[in-house]
Amino acid sequence: MSATLLVVFGLLGLIVGGELLVRGAVSAAKLLGISPMVIGLTLVGFGTSTPELVTSLQAALSGSSGIAIGNVVGSNIGNVLLILGIAALIAPISVDAKAFRRDGTAVLIATLLCLGAVLVGEIDRLIGAGFLIALAAYLGFTLWSERQSGGTPAAAVYENEAEAVLGPETSLGVSLLFAIAGLAITIFGARLLVSGAVSLAQAAGLSETVIGLTIVAIGTSMPELATSVIAVRKGEGAVALGNVLGSNIFNILGILGVTAIVQPMIFPSEIANLDVWVLCATTLVLIAFARSGWTISRREGGIFVLAYAVYLGVLLT
Repeated sequence: MSATLLVVFGLLGLIVGGELLVRGAVSAAKLLGISPMVIGLTLVGFGTSTPELVTSLQAALSGSSGIAIGNVVGSNIGNVLLILGIAALIAPISVDAKAFRRDGTAVLIATLLCLGAVLVGEIDRLIGAGFLIALAAYLGFTLWSERQSGGTPAAAVYENEAEAVLGPETSLGVSLLFAIAGLAITIFGARLLVSGAVSLAQAAGLSETVIGLTIVAIGTSMPELATSVIAVRKGEGAVALGNVLGSNIFNILGILGVTAIVQPMIFPSEIANLDVWVLCATTLVLIAFARSGWTISRREGGIFVLAYAVYLGVLLT
């Protein structure tokens, strides 16, 4: 099978598998009586990052750290510039100030931790464990603060994220089978994608890091794009923003953390020289846009999409 077909079938496997996994897991959680807020914060907010997690793990274990790290950094850049940009072009996104102050701060801290690891030059098991502890602290604080406040707009965002996912209307056992089948398909798709990406990089004369930052990152971010576009078209822009923020937090703290514990990695020079700085700038601009009138306008969405096109152009030239 050619490298292009491997990439195409791998991406399809990730998209289909990730969708089945999230829908099955959310359905099972609802049947078990887990609150919509917890489901939205964890299973939905982070479940859409499963393709990135499985792909980065597969790449790291295959010795392709450029794809593993590039996938995370590229996905976070794409989540803001491409996905949130497209969502804002469809309809302006209203920003809940209280939720954004907390979650936007968490995204900024996670991004700075990623920058720190890049400046160190590697992410070992100790740093990976630190990332996971930071993620657990964020989740714990969020759940505690929402339960203390009760019925806040921020909690409503997480609940809407849970309600936006339509799981199979069936028994707990079937829901779990959906989730397990989705995970298996996602793992198989990740293997195809990583194998095809390595071959494609060699054939095109590009580095594995560039392939990870572009084709792999965009492909694994498709669940976030679908969720965000559907949310905005329903008039639930806050869900789209919450989905992107949650995904970016989990990508850095969860995916890099888990991957580093399984397989410590050296940061490629390309990411240290350019991409991590683009990630930092993207995060700062997102915070500035969100806080300007607590709305991300169509004009700002257009700026995001244009900036992403320029970024891709720089990478591929």
